[in-house]
Amino acid sequence: MVPGTVQRATLFDPQTRLRTGEGEMPSIRAHDLKHYFGEGELRKQILFDNNLTVFPGEIIIMTGPSGSGKTTLLTLVGALRTVQEGDLEVLGRSLKGASPAKLMEFRREIGFIFQAHNLFESLTATQNVRMSLELMTPKMNPKELNSRARDMLDLVGLGNRIHHKPRQLSGGQKQRVAIARGLVHQPKLVLADEPTAALDEHSGRMVVELLQKMATEQKSTILIVTHDNRILDVADRIVTLVDGRIRSDALMKEAAILTQMIAKCKVFQKITPRTLTRIADEMTIELVPANTRIIQENEPGDRFFLIRKGAVSVRRGFPEEEIATLQTGDFFGEAALITGQPRNASVYTTEDSLLCSLSAASFKSAIAESASHDDEIRTAYFER
Repeated sequence: MVPGTVQRATLFDPQTRLRTGEGEMPSIRAHDLKHYFGEGELRKQILFDNNLTVFPGEIIIMTGPSGSGKTTLLTLVGALRTVQEGDLEVLGRSLKGASPAKLMEFRREIGFIFQAHNLFESLTATQNVRMSLELMTPKMNPKELNSRARDMLDLVGLGNRIHHKPRQLSGGQKQRVAIARGLVHQPKLVLADEPTAALDEHSGRMVVELLQKMATEQKSTILIVTHDNRILDVADRIVTLVDGRIRSDALMKEAAILTQMIAKCKVFQKITPRTLTRIADEMTIELVPANTRIIQENEPGDRFFLIRKGAVSVRRGFPEEEIATLQTGDFFGEAALITGQPRNASVYTTEDSLLCSLSAASFKSAIAESASHDDEIRTAYFER
Protein backbone atom coordinates (compact mmCIF):
# COMPACT_ATOMS: atom_id res chain seq x y z
CA MET A 1 0.00 0.00 0.00
CA VAL A 2 1.32 3.43 -0.88
CA PRO A 3 2.51 4.93 2.45
CA GLY A 4 1.13 8.14 3.88
CA THR A 5 -2.16 8.06 1.94
CA VAL A 6 -4.42 5.99 4.17
CA GLN A 7 -6.21 6.92 7.38
CA ARG A 8 -6.24 3.70 9.37
CA ALA A 9 -7.95 2.81 12.63
CA THR A 10 -9.13 -0.26 14.41
CA LEU A 11 -12.81 -0.56 13.69
CA PHE A 12 -13.61 -0.13 17.37
CA ASP A 13 -10.92 2.40 18.32
CA PRO A 14 -12.81 5.56 19.35
CA GLN A 15 -9.71 7.74 19.26
CA THR A 16 -9.47 7.55 15.49
CA ARG A 17 -12.93 6.39 14.53
CA LEU A 18 -13.88 7.25 10.98
CA ARG A 19 -17.04 9.29 11.34
CA THR A 20 -19.50 11.23 9.29
CA GLY A 21 -19.71 14.87 10.36
CA GLU A 22 -15.96 15.42 10.16
CA GLY A 23 -14.70 18.05 12.58
CA GLU A 24 -17.34 17.48 15.24
CA MET A 25 -15.95 18.18 18.72
CA PRO A 26 -16.15 15.30 21.22
CA SER A 27 -18.32 15.57 24.31
CA ILE A 28 -15.82 13.40 26.21
CA ARG A 29 -12.14 12.90 25.48
CA ALA A 30 -10.02 10.90 27.92
CA HIS A 31 -6.35 10.20 27.24
CA ASP A 32 -4.15 7.86 29.32
CA LEU A 33 -6.55 8.30 32.24
CA LYS A 34 -5.41 6.63 35.46
CA HIS A 35 -6.85 6.70 38.96
CA TYR A 36 -5.80 5.47 42.40
CA PHE A 37 -7.49 4.90 45.74
CA GLY A 38 -5.69 5.20 49.07
CA GLU A 39 -2.35 6.65 50.11
CA GLY A 40 1.17 5.37 50.70
CA GLU A 41 1.51 1.61 50.96
CA LEU A 42 -2.27 1.25 50.70
CA ARG A 43 -2.42 3.10 47.39
CA LYS A 44 -4.09 0.93 44.76
CA GLN A 45 -4.46 1.67 41.06
CA ILE A 46 -8.06 1.39 39.85
CA LEU A 47 -7.87 2.71 36.27
CA PHE A 48 -5.01 2.08 33.84
CA ASP A 49 -4.17 4.23 30.77
CA ASN A 50 -7.73 4.52 29.49
CA ASN A 51 -8.61 6.32 26.27
CA LEU A 52 -12.18 7.19 25.43
CA THR A 53 -13.75 9.58 22.93
CA VAL A 54 -17.51 10.16 22.82
CA PHE A 55 -19.34 12.48 20.45
CA PRO A 56 -22.60 14.43 20.79
CA GLY A 57 -25.67 12.29 20.24
CA GLU A 58 -23.97 8.98 21.07
CA ILE A 59 -25.40 6.52 23.57
CA ILE A 60 -22.59 4.59 25.24
CA ILE A 61 -23.24 1.60 27.46
CA MET A 62 -20.36 0.76 29.77
CA THR A 63 -20.26 -2.76 31.09
CA GLY A 64 -17.86 -5.20 32.73
CA PRO A 65 -17.39 -7.23 35.92
CA SER A 66 -18.01 -5.71 39.34
CA GLY A 67 -14.95 -3.81 40.53
CA SER A 68 -13.64 -3.18 37.02
CA GLY A 69 -13.68 0.62 37.42
CA LYS A 70 -16.88 1.53 35.59
CA THR A 71 -18.35 3.76 38.28
CA THR A 72 -14.96 5.33 38.98
CA LEU A 73 -14.66 6.31 35.32
CA LEU A 74 -18.22 7.62 35.31
CA THR A 75 -17.63 9.80 38.36
CA LEU A 76 -14.40 11.19 36.88
CA VAL A 77 -16.30 12.24 33.75
CA GLY A 78 -18.93 13.85 35.96
CA ALA A 79 -16.33 15.80 37.97
CA LEU A 80 -17.32 13.96 41.15
CA ARG A 81 -13.70 12.87 41.51
CA THR A 82 -10.51 14.78 40.78
CA VAL A 83 -8.45 13.80 37.76
CA GLN A 84 -5.12 12.49 39.09
CA GLU A 85 -3.19 11.32 36.02
CA GLY A 86 -3.91 11.62 32.32
CA ASP A 87 -6.13 14.13 30.56
CA LEU A 88 -9.90 14.46 30.58
CA GLU A 89 -11.96 16.97 28.62
CA VAL A 90 -15.74 17.04 29.00
CA LEU A 91 -18.07 19.36 27.10
CA GLY A 92 -15.05 21.28 25.87
CA ARG A 93 -13.52 21.84 29.31
CA SER A 94 -10.39 20.33 30.76
CA LEU A 95 -11.16 18.83 34.18
CA LYS A 96 -7.54 18.23 35.15
CA GLY A 97 -6.44 20.86 37.65
CA ALA A 98 -9.84 22.61 37.70
CA SER A 99 -10.70 24.36 40.96
CA PRO A 100 -13.46 22.98 43.23
CA ALA A 101 -15.61 25.99 42.38
CA LYS A 102 -15.23 25.39 38.65
CA LEU A 103 -16.00 21.70 39.06
CA MET A 104 -19.13 22.50 41.06
CA GLU A 105 -20.30 24.93 38.40
CA PHE A 106 -19.59 22.35 35.70
CA ARG A 107 -21.57 19.59 37.49
CA ARG A 108 -24.73 21.67 37.23
CA GLU A 109 -24.70 21.20 33.47
CA ILE A 110 -24.74 17.40 33.69
CA GLY A 111 -27.70 15.10 34.21
CA PHE A 112 -26.87 12.54 36.91
CA ILE A 113 -28.90 9.38 37.44
CA PHE A 114 -27.75 6.99 40.15
CA GLN A 115 -29.16 3.70 41.39
CA ALA A 116 -29.53 5.23 44.85
CA HIS A 117 -32.24 7.79 44.07
CA ASN A 118 -31.43 10.11 47.03
CA LEU A 119 -34.79 11.88 46.96
CA PHE A 120 -35.77 14.40 49.62
CA GLU A 121 -38.37 12.64 51.74
CA SER A 122 -40.14 15.85 52.72
CA LEU A 123 -40.69 16.97 49.11
CA THR A 124 -43.22 15.80 46.53
CA ALA A 125 -42.15 14.23 43.24
CA THR A 126 -42.67 17.57 41.50
CA GLN A 127 -40.62 19.45 44.09
CA ASN A 128 -37.77 16.92 43.87
CA VAL A 129 -37.60 17.33 40.11
CA ARG A 130 -38.06 21.08 40.25
CA MET A 131 -34.95 21.45 42.43
CA SER A 132 -32.73 20.44 39.51
CA LEU A 133 -34.26 23.15 37.33
CA GLU A 134 -33.87 25.78 40.02
CA LEU A 135 -30.12 25.14 40.17
CA MET A 136 -29.74 25.56 36.41
CA THR A 137 -32.31 28.27 35.74
CA PRO A 138 -32.69 30.36 38.93
CA LYS A 139 -34.53 33.12 37.02
CA MET A 140 -37.31 30.86 35.72
CA ASN A 141 -40.67 31.75 37.24
CA PRO A 142 -42.32 29.24 39.63
CA LYS A 143 -45.17 28.46 37.24
CA GLU A 144 -42.74 27.45 34.48
CA LEU A 145 -40.63 25.46 36.93
CA ASN A 146 -43.64 23.44 38.05
CA SER A 147 -44.85 22.94 34.48
CA ARG A 148 -41.48 21.64 33.28
CA ALA A 149 -41.16 19.32 36.30
CA ARG A 150 -44.63 17.87 35.80
CA ASP A 151 -44.09 17.39 32.07
CA MET A 152 -40.92 15.42 32.76
CA LEU A 153 -42.66 13.26 35.36
CA ASP A 154 -45.35 12.57 32.80
CA LEU A 155 -42.69 11.45 30.29
CA VAL A 156 -41.43 8.81 32.74
CA GLY A 157 -44.96 7.60 33.44
CA LEU A 158 -45.59 9.38 36.74
CA GLY A 159 -48.13 11.96 35.66
CA ASN A 160 -50.51 10.63 38.33
CA ARG A 161 -47.89 10.76 41.10
CA ILE A 162 -46.76 14.38 40.89
CA HIS A 163 -47.95 15.24 44.41
CA HIS A 164 -46.74 12.02 46.06
CA LYS A 165 -43.80 12.03 48.47
CA PRO A 166 -41.14 9.30 48.32
CA ARG A 167 -42.71 7.26 51.14
CA GLN A 168 -45.84 6.95 48.98
CA LEU A 169 -43.93 5.61 46.00
CA SER A 170 -42.57 2.17 45.12
CA GLY A 171 -38.86 1.61 44.53
CA GLY A 172 -39.30 1.75 40.76
CA GLN A 173 -41.37 4.93 41.00
CA LYS A 174 -38.71 6.59 43.16
CA GLN A 175 -36.12 5.67 40.54
CA ARG A 176 -38.22 7.26 37.82
CA VAL A 177 -38.49 10.45 39.86
CA ALA A 178 -34.69 10.46 40.10
CA ILE A 179 -34.46 9.94 36.33
CA ALA A 180 -36.86 12.84 35.72
CA ARG A 181 -34.77 14.99 38.04
CA GLY A 182 -31.60 14.15 36.08
CA LEU A 183 -33.15 14.96 32.71
CA VAL A 184 -35.48 17.88 33.34
CA HIS A 185 -32.90 20.59 32.58
CA GLN A 186 -32.15 18.99 29.18
CA PRO A 187 -28.43 18.40 29.83
CA LYS A 188 -25.95 17.95 27.00
CA LEU A 189 -24.40 15.07 28.97
CA VAL A 190 -26.27 12.40 30.95
CA LEU A 191 -24.34 10.07 33.25
CA ALA A 192 -26.36 7.12 34.52
CA ASP A 193 -25.32 4.32 36.89
CA GLU A 194 -27.70 1.34 36.64
CA PRO A 195 -30.68 3.59 35.81
CA THR A 196 -33.06 0.74 34.95
CA ALA A 197 -32.03 -1.81 37.58
CA ALA A 198 -35.12 -1.16 39.75
CA LEU A 199 -37.54 -0.85 36.83
CA ASP A 200 -39.82 -3.41 35.21
CA GLU A 201 -39.50 -4.04 31.49
CA HIS A 202 -42.18 -1.51 30.48
CA SER A 203 -40.81 1.30 32.65
CA GLY A 204 -37.22 0.55 31.64
CA ARG A 205 -38.13 0.71 27.97
CA MET A 206 -39.94 4.01 28.51
CA VAL A 207 -36.82 5.49 30.09
CA VAL A 208 -34.36 4.31 27.44
CA GLU A 209 -36.64 5.55 24.66
CA LEU A 210 -36.64 8.95 26.37
CA LEU A 211 -32.83 8.87 26.42
CA GLN A 212 -32.80 7.91 22.74
CA LYS A 213 -35.02 10.88 21.96
CA MET A 214 -32.67 13.23 23.83
CA ALA A 215 -29.70 11.85 21.93
CA THR A 216 -31.42 12.20 18.58
CA GLU A 217 -33.24 15.52 18.99
CA GLN A 218 -30.97 17.39 21.41
CA LYS A 219 -27.63 15.74 20.52
CA SER A 220 -27.23 14.87 24.19
CA THR A 221 -24.44 12.42 25.00
CA ILE A 222 -25.61 9.50 27.15
CA LEU A 223 -23.13 7.39 29.14
CA ILE A 224 -24.74 4.47 30.99
CA VAL A 225 -23.14 1.98 33.36
CA THR A 226 -25.34 -1.10 33.41
CA HIS A 227 -25.62 -4.88 33.58
CA ASP A 228 -29.17 -4.71 32.19
CA ASN A 229 -29.13 -6.71 28.95
CA ARG A 230 -32.64 -5.49 28.13
CA ILE A 231 -31.37 -2.08 27.07
CA LEU A 232 -28.28 -3.04 25.03
CA ASP A 233 -30.19 -2.45 21.81
CA VAL A 234 -30.22 1.34 22.35
CA ALA A 235 -26.42 1.59 22.44
CA ASP A 236 -24.39 3.12 19.66
CA ARG A 237 -21.32 1.64 21.33
CA ILE A 238 -20.65 -0.80 24.15
CA VAL A 239 -17.50 -0.09 26.16
CA THR A 240 -16.25 -3.01 28.25
CA LEU A 241 -13.98 -2.47 31.25
CA VAL A 242 -11.98 -5.33 32.75
CA ASP A 243 -9.56 -4.83 35.66
CA GLY A 244 -9.49 -1.06 35.20
CA ARG A 245 -8.84 -1.13 31.47
CA ILE A 246 -11.12 -0.55 28.51
CA ARG A 247 -10.93 -3.98 26.93
CA SER A 248 -13.18 -3.24 23.95
CA ASP A 249 -15.20 -0.40 22.44
CA ALA A 250 -17.66 -1.78 19.92
CA LEU A 251 -19.56 0.41 17.48
CA MET A 252 -22.76 -1.60 17.45
CA LYS A 253 -24.43 -0.52 14.22
CA GLU A 254 -21.21 -0.78 12.26
CA ALA A 255 -20.43 -4.14 13.88
CA ALA A 256 -23.84 -5.51 12.86
CA ILE A 257 -23.42 -4.31 9.26
CA LEU A 258 -19.88 -5.63 9.00
CA THR A 259 -20.78 -9.01 10.50
CA GLN A 260 -23.55 -9.43 7.93
CA MET A 261 -21.12 -8.55 5.12
CA ILE A 262 -18.51 -11.02 6.41
CA ALA A 263 -21.13 -13.77 6.59
CA LYS A 264 -21.76 -13.37 2.84
CA CYS A 265 -18.10 -14.02 1.97
CA LYS A 266 -17.81 -17.61 0.70
CA VAL A 267 -14.62 -18.20 2.64
CA PHE A 268 -16.51 -17.58 5.89
CA GLN A 269 -19.84 -19.28 5.15
CA LYS A 270 -19.15 -22.25 7.45
CA ILE A 271 -18.07 -20.12 10.39
CA THR A 272 -20.20 -19.72 13.52
CA PRO A 273 -21.87 -16.38 14.43
CA ARG A 274 -19.58 -16.07 17.45
CA THR A 275 -16.50 -16.32 15.23
CA LEU A 276 -17.98 -13.88 12.71
CA THR A 277 -18.39 -11.36 15.51
CA ARG A 278 -14.79 -11.91 16.58
CA ILE A 279 -13.59 -11.37 13.01
CA ALA A 280 -15.45 -8.05 12.86
CA ASP A 281 -13.87 -7.02 16.16
CA GLU A 282 -10.36 -7.81 14.86
CA MET A 283 -10.73 -5.97 11.57
CA THR A 284 -9.05 -2.68 10.75
CA ILE A 285 -10.93 -0.04 8.79
CA GLU A 286 -9.12 2.16 6.28
CA LEU A 287 -10.24 5.30 4.50
CA VAL A 288 -8.37 4.93 1.21
CA PRO A 289 -8.26 7.68 -1.44
CA ALA A 290 -8.98 6.90 -5.10
CA ASN A 291 -6.11 5.56 -7.22
CA THR A 292 -4.26 4.04 -4.27
CA ARG A 293 -2.57 0.66 -4.75
CA ILE A 294 -3.76 -1.73 -2.04
CA ILE A 295 -1.83 -4.87 -2.96
CA GLN A 296 0.94 -5.55 -5.46
CA GLU A 297 1.13 -8.56 -7.76
CA ASN A 298 3.85 -11.09 -6.79
CA GLU A 299 4.22 -9.75 -3.25
CA PRO A 300 3.52 -12.05 -0.26
CA GLY A 301 -0.03 -12.01 1.04
CA ASP A 302 -0.43 -10.46 4.49
CA ARG A 303 -4.08 -9.30 4.73
CA PHE A 304 -7.63 -10.17 3.69
CA PHE A 305 -9.78 -7.23 2.50
CA LEU A 306 -13.52 -6.53 2.51
CA ILE A 307 -14.94 -3.49 0.74
CA ARG A 308 -17.16 -1.68 3.23
CA LYS A 309 -17.87 1.12 0.79
CA GLY A 310 -16.38 2.05 -2.58
CA ALA A 311 -14.82 0.17 -5.51
CA VAL A 312 -11.50 -1.33 -6.62
CA SER A 313 -9.89 -2.47 -9.86
CA VAL A 314 -8.07 -5.83 -10.05
CA ARG A 315 -5.20 -5.77 -12.55
CA ARG A 316 -2.65 -8.32 -13.75
CA GLY A 317 0.46 -8.47 -15.91
CA PHE A 318 2.85 -5.92 -17.38
CA PRO A 319 1.60 -3.64 -18.70
CA GLU A 320 -1.28 -4.07 -16.29
CA GLU A 321 -4.64 -5.15 -17.65
CA GLU A 322 -7.88 -4.92 -15.68
CA ILE A 323 -9.40 -8.34 -15.08
CA ALA A 324 -12.17 -7.46 -12.62
CA THR A 325 -13.86 -4.67 -10.70
CA LEU A 326 -15.12 -5.16 -7.14
CA GLN A 327 -17.61 -3.06 -5.19
CA THR A 328 -19.24 -2.71 -1.77
CA GLY A 329 -19.57 -6.13 -0.11
CA ASP A 330 -16.94 -7.81 -2.30
CA PHE A 331 -13.68 -9.16 -0.90
CA PHE A 332 -10.15 -9.83 -2.12
CA GLY A 333 -6.71 -10.93 -0.95
CA GLU A 334 -7.78 -14.39 0.24
CA ALA A 335 -6.04 -16.41 -2.50
CA ALA A 336 -2.50 -15.77 -1.29
CA LEU A 337 -3.52 -16.47 2.31
CA ILE A 338 -5.18 -19.77 1.39
CA THR A 339 -2.52 -21.08 -1.01
CA GLY A 340 0.59 -19.55 0.53
CA GLN A 341 1.57 -18.30 -2.93
CA PRO A 342 2.43 -14.65 -3.81
CA ARG A 343 -0.33 -12.24 -4.79
CA ASN A 344 -1.66 -13.13 -8.26
CA ALA A 345 -2.85 -9.59 -9.10
CA SER A 346 -2.61 -5.95 -8.06
CA VAL A 347 -5.59 -4.04 -6.64
CA TYR A 348 -6.24 -0.27 -6.86
CA THR A 349 -9.07 1.85 -5.50
CA THR A 350 -11.08 3.56 -8.25
CA GLU A 351 -12.83 5.94 -5.83
CA ASP A 352 -12.47 6.98 -2.20
CA SER A 353 -13.20 3.74 -0.35
CA LEU A 354 -13.65 2.28 3.12
CA LEU A 355 -11.76 -1.01 3.28
CA CYS A 356 -11.86 -3.44 6.18
CA SER A 357 -8.86 -5.74 6.50
CA LEU A 358 -7.93 -8.76 8.57
CA SER A 359 -4.38 -9.89 9.35
CA ALA A 360 -3.12 -13.18 7.97
CA ALA A 361 -3.00 -14.67 11.47
CA SER A 362 -6.61 -13.71 12.25
CA PHE A 363 -7.78 -14.93 8.83
CA LYS A 364 -6.13 -18.33 9.25
CA SER A 365 -7.43 -18.65 12.81
CA ALA A 366 -10.98 -17.99 11.60
CA ILE A 367 -10.65 -20.43 8.71
CA ALA A 368 -9.37 -23.11 11.08
CA GLU A 369 -12.67 -22.88 12.95
CA SER A 370 -14.81 -23.57 9.86
CA ALA A 371 -16.63 -26.87 9.67
CA SER A 372 -14.54 -28.67 7.08
CA HIS A 373 -11.41 -26.53 6.84
CA ASP A 374 -9.22 -26.44 3.70
CA ASP A 375 -11.29 -28.51 1.27
CA GLU A 376 -14.39 -26.31 1.49
CA ILE A 377 -12.35 -23.12 1.54
CA ARG A 378 -10.46 -24.09 -1.62
CA THR A 379 -13.76 -25.05 -3.28
CA ALA A 380 -15.30 -21.71 -2.34
CA TYR A 381 -12.28 -19.88 -3.68
CA PHE A 382 -12.17 -21.65 -7.03
CA GLU A 383 -15.98 -21.34 -7.48
CA ARG A 384 -15.79 -17.60 -6.96
